[in-house]
Amino acid sequence: MARVLVLGGTGVIGSAVAWRLLAAGWTVDLVGQAPARMPAELAAAGARFMVADRHDRTQLGNVYGDGADLLVDCLCFTAEHARQLLPFARDAVSTVMISSKAVYVDDSGHHVNSTAAPDFSVPIRETGTTLAPGDGDYTTREGYGPNKVAAEQVLLDSGAPVTVLRASKIHGVGARRPREWHFVKRVLDRRPAVLLAGHGAGIDHPTAAVNLAALVETVAAQPGCRVLNSADPDAPTGRQIAATIAGQLGHTWTEILLDDQTGPGLGRHPWDARPPIVLDTTAATDLGYRPVGDYAATVARQIDRLAATAVADQDGTWHLPGVDQAFFTDSFDYPTEDRHIATNS
Repeated sequence: MARVLVLGGTGVIGSAVAWRLLAAGWTVDLVGQAPARMPAELAAAGARFMVADRHDRTQLGNVYGDGADLLVDCLCFTAEHARQLLPFARDAVSTVMISSKAVYVDDSGHHVNSTAAPDFSVPIRETGTTLAPGDGDYTTREGYGPNKVAAEQVLLDSGAPVTVLRASKIHGVGARRPREWHFVKRVLDRRPAVLLAGHGAGIDHPTAAVNLAALVETVAAQPGCRVLNSADPDAPTGRQIAATIAGQLGHTWTEILLDDQTGPGLGRHPWDARPPIVLDTTAATDLGYRPVGDYAATVARQIDRLAATAVADQDGTWHLPGVDQAFFTDSFDYPTEDRHIATNS
């Protein structure tokens, strides 16, 4: 059997890749430091968990062992991380490095993590301008993109058969920051209305983990040194995403479409990018990649899982255990929403 080694393998991307390749008959080894994070369903299906620190060269060599037909790195954030990976990327039949649309800049030098919103006038192609490489703190908004660019360049300049996949807003079962919770919680709390900033027209292109996994399988069969965008075949607006989630859970609400004169923060949501941010995925489809489905089709299982795992508080509202709660700090200001509705009804 062909073997895939996934570094950072128990997250939303690694799990999706594991399921995809297990179904195709691959031997799947997932690398991480916390055995408790290994999904029991994956272990039962035949995936193996290997304990190692991805950023320790010796441990990385131990799990790589005699080689791999496919090496997938979900934890390559800096040039040093890329240099650690290089010996194995040169040996593996094919290597995939997961990167991000955060590397792209518009004509004014703005990017998705800059203070000023970027203005990409057309869907972004892989040939689009990127940030200059950097080596600061990759965990900050300012440092993330430049470090990703530096990591990409180390791998691409090596000539090794490395495919860099630039993903957008990733969604899927197991996400630590499930953005869909912004609307799922409102459904569970039986909110009668949903407020949407900018008339709900904001677009920040989603990337289903299962679609990303399908692209990984495509490039595994066609090793090469390249960059590919990865995003869903459609780019829904925030309004469409809210409707998809409410519809999936059988809820109806009144849409209140806010204009730009409304108070700051009111009606904001995780996909409220204006001007829109859309990735061009033509290069991937030209390679033979076929997506699993559009946003609505690929997010359905995630929506159902969030609703099933949510827990009701004593006051009757709902919360989601085991996620990055700080990420949703400003998401559920119901009193301010209710005051706006009462004032404008």
